[in-house]
Amino acid sequence: LQFVESGGGLVQPGGSLSLSCASSGFTLDYYAIGWFRQAPGKGREGVACFPSSGSNTKYANSVNGRFTISRDNAQNTVYRQMNSLKPEDTAVYYCAALFGGACPTDWSTSSNLYYYWGQGTQVTVSS
Repeated sequence: LQFVESGGGLVQPGGSLSLSCASSGFTLDYYAIGWFRQAPGKGREGVACFPSSGSNTKYANSVNGRFTISRDNAQNTVYRQMNSLKPEDTAVYYCAALFGGACPTDWSTSSNLYYYWGQGTQVTVSS
């Protein structure tokens, strides 16, 4: 039971990338979706949390207004759009699923609560 991630790659500053992750072995209906990243030499950082209700999505201040997360429960797929990318966005990006559908109050630092994870995909922002 996991996410299968796709997308990522190398992009110039100011560019855009699309990522997706498809659930394997479980349906998304009852899960909040977490989006995390980990840069070289740094800890895992919460990027966004998307509750199963689809409303009140949480975004980190560093990406708010630039990144968007969405989901298609019928396809069991999560889509992530990253615009206006900066070199400091360089990291491995992960999807994760949290049963119950709600984002934790401390959603950005609660990666240990998430049940299922993707394998991660590398995003490099460089000229």
